[in-house]
Amino acid sequence: MPLPGRPDTVYYFGTCLVDLFYPEAGLAGMELLKRAGMRVVFPADQSCCGQPARNSGYFDEARAVALRQIKAFPQPWPIVVPSGSCAGMMKTHYPDLFEGRPEHEAAKAFASRVFELTDFLVNVVNIRLTDKGQPLTVTWHGSCHSMREMGVVDQPKALLRQLANVTLVENGREKECCGFGGTFAVRQPEISAAMVADKVAALEDTRAARVVSGDCGCLMNITGAMGKKGSPMGGQHIAQFLLERVDG
Repeated sequence: MPLPGRPDTVYYFGTCLVDLFYPEAGLAGMELLKRAGMRVVFPADQSCCGQPARNSGYFDEARAVALRQIKAFPQPWPIVVPSGSCAGMMKTHYPDLFEGRPEHEAAKAFASRVFELTDFLVNVVNIRLTDKGQPLTVTWHGSCHSMREMGVVDQPKALLRQLANVTLVENGREKECCGFGGTFAVRQPEISAAMVADKVAALEDTRAARVVSGDCGCLMNITGAMGKKGSPMGGQHIAQFLLERVDG
């Protein structure tokens, strides 16, 4: 049963990359919420958050996509997102997209309900985790949008530190971008490649067995670079990692 003052129902926004490449991460986030006493609703009409269009300067197209999301989540329930990047787009930029337009108030109301997954688990749910896994050393990568738009810095680390058999080693370049940036990696591939090489080197310097992150775009970029390099380090979304640990 949910604690007094906590919502008993939440929406879940899946994100494009979770849907197409990391479905296990999305399902794991939903399962963690369910185990914390939440009823999780996944609207079938949801789609992209609109960030690629907005970042490419297609503001009318971004507004059309944003309006679809606003209509797909009509109830006043929290909207939990397993991505700081998509959450940042909806919480920070939806109101800006509709400034001076009739939909502005609806966009602001929608944005006020958006939460990044780890922030929701720590600060709203107050989840408690019991680690049933084997000893493991990990390092954390926080995405630019999660840190700078959603204020998600310590929340995922707090979750990882609840795991008795997990050692968290922080990397010295944690606050630096991994070089993905969505369309940035396509428009500036050489710069992106240099940035991810620096990020991989910093992660490897921790000697951790695995890098954990809350954004699938970053994971795709980092683990892709690691795979090309032949690095033994693996990568995993934090939701999937946490669920595996509590399940043993």
